Amino acid sequence: MKNYFVYNMEIGNIIITDNGEEITGIHFDRYEIPKDFVEKATDLIKETKSQLDEYFNGKRYNFNIPLNLEGTDFQKSVWKALEEIPYGETKSYSEIAEYIGNPKACRAVGLANNKNPISIIIPCHRVIGKNGKLVGYGGGLDIKEKLLKLENIL
Repeated sequence: MKNYFVYNMEIGNIIITDNGEEITGIHFDRYEIPKDFVEKATDLIKETKSQLDEYFNGKRYNFNIPLNLEGTDFQKSVWKALEEIPYGETKSYSEIAEYIGNPKACRAVGLANNKNPISIIIPCHRVIGKNGKLVGYGGGLDIKEKLLKLENIL
């Protein structure tokens, strides 16, 4: 069964989805909930919300939640690289491209970053432009800025 629940949090509404066993998404208001999802705050969704609360309160730097990532092999390699970016640090798109062994794939890294289905836990907000500027974020640059400020990056 596919479940979702919407929580109002410090940065606005967050939609958490699961498949009954793993988290499948953490999205912002712009996300359109598929019709085959049921509104239900499962134990896993509640635990994810609890860990997000700890993150927003400065008490959690890493997450311990089972994830189900659906995407291409390339996207999954980018998302795995994003998980390696420590709390309070950033990497550029080109650094991620180099890390995954494809230094010319900066734009493809950006596209994969944009398709990240599990925001915050897979910290795509920690990826910035090579010049240090905030560029692109599915939740909007205002949310990206808030997340980076929370982590004392900005």
